[in-house]
Amino acid sequence: MYDAARTKTATEPLVRRPGNPEMVALAGGRYLMGGIPDDKFVSAVEQPQHPVVIRPFAIGSAPVTRREWEFLMGGSSLSGHDDFPMVNIAFPDVIEFLGRLSEATSRSYRLPSEAEWEYACRAGSNTVFPVGNDLQSKDANFLYDERGHSIGIGRLTAVRSFPANAFGLFDLLGNVCEWTADRWHPGYHSAPADGGPWLQGGKLGHRTIRGGAWDHLPRILRPSWRDWAPESARWDNLGFRVACDL
Repeated sequence: MYDAARTKTATEPLVRRPGNPEMVALAGGRYLMGGIPDDKFVSAVEQPQHPVVIRPFAIGSAPVTRREWEFLMGGSSLSGHDDFPMVNIAFPDVIEFLGRLSEATSRSYRLPSEAEWEYACRAGSNTVFPVGNDLQSKDANFLYDERGHSIGIGRLTAVRSFPANAFGLFDLLGNVCEWTADRWHPGYHSAPADGGPWLQGGKLGHRTIRGGAWDHLPRILRPSWRDWAPESARWDNLGFRVACDL
């Protein structure tokens, strides 16, 4: 179902202005969204696996950093933490940032949909993780192995501290969970197949989050993992990245 020959090569950086997040353009394609059959950690909320068509779009190469946030929103970071993901921000705060960024650049920025996020994360892969069926501590920032033993750094790190995926995108797995545009739905029955955000129905006041974070186990860093957060949530392991249409 993945149009891999197209998607693995059809990426390019966009011109970046000072203070703006670095963006990568994705050509779009078709893929199967949701937990794969060989994944022993698949849950009901990741099912059923279903085909989705993604239109061309651009997505931040990394989560929005404190430097990028403060460039538009003001404030002052801890010394040496300018390149750390911006966290402790509620959904309305993110929407305000996106509005200011759009006004400053004359480009309409938004959050990625769940479908776009997973497409960007998988980057043409069909395995449990984009790097294969196992995840090592060198691949992403997470804390525990599946036995609950601490093997990670145990804190946030600067963005781009771990390798990029095949699309040139960093930190989609680990470091911080990420807000998406979608309302929370506990499964994919009747989910849209056009790659757009699922805003009809669902749990009012709750948004879907993706990616896993620095304090999680590998199973939470799977591309299909999904959970929800109240729009008022300000957590130290929850950030976001931007997207825009092409």
